[in-house]
Amino acid sequence: MSGIAAKKGYFIIREHQCFPWYDASEFRHIGSVEGGTVFEQTVKVSDDEGYLSNIRRVKIILDETTRDGDSEIFILTNLPTKVANALVVAQIYRKRWTIETLFQILTEIFNCEIKTLGYPKAAMFAFCVALVSYNILSVVLAALRSIHGIKKIEQEVSSYYLADEIRGTYRGMMIAIPPKEWKIFAKMNLIELTNILRDLAARVNLVVFASHPRAPKKTRRALKRTRPSRRPHVSTAKILSQK
Repeated sequence: MSGIAAKKGYFIIREHQCFPWYDASEFRHIGSVEGGTVFEQTVKVSDDEGYLSNIRRVKIILDETTRDGDSEIFILTNLPTKVANALVVAQIYRKRWTIETLFQILTEIFNCEIKTLGYPKAAMFAFCVALVSYNILSVVLAALRSIHGIKKIEQEVSSYYLADEIRGTYRGMMIAIPPKEWKIFAKMNLIELTNILRDLAARVNLVVFASHPRAPKKTRRALKRTRPSRRPHVSTAKILSQK
């Protein structure tokens, strides 16, 4: 963070437990955003280079705990209050999750980083193709959300299964449907195309694309190993050598 400030840049970063701040002011209630209540305070940090001194510390008390069980999160920023108040900082930070989800889909579903592509231009081209594919998937998901609801699509539909379905049927579809049949979509305006997508989305069987979220990991108790007193362990190699 000191390096960012040294370059006259700004940051919005989640606080970790080891962050060395001191001399904090009292929390001030700022307001509420989607998902929680926002408070703010000012803290001092020890910076040997002298680029950081007082920074803003934003606390969000969440309406629902995170998947890690956190009921509140803390965000650090050096943005001036007149540029972004605590509510804006909290909203900006929430968008971080959408960006992380995007890169997770690019990496795991669209394989945007092909290790065998050693040439920078080839690697960049593959990454751009993955981005275009993500845009197409986003349009499909938007059409589904407009018909079936945002919550149902975000919580119950798997982007992996959707992409796998497109990947599996694309070649056969392009053979079965001649290129001239696709030109009709190029002639549509935005409203017409939207209506077509909504009509198609209403016919989708969502059960086929149901996601299967992983259950929480169970903590395993460390078992203390004890050696049997009556039957001690004997090396098989030692017995064979004696025979």
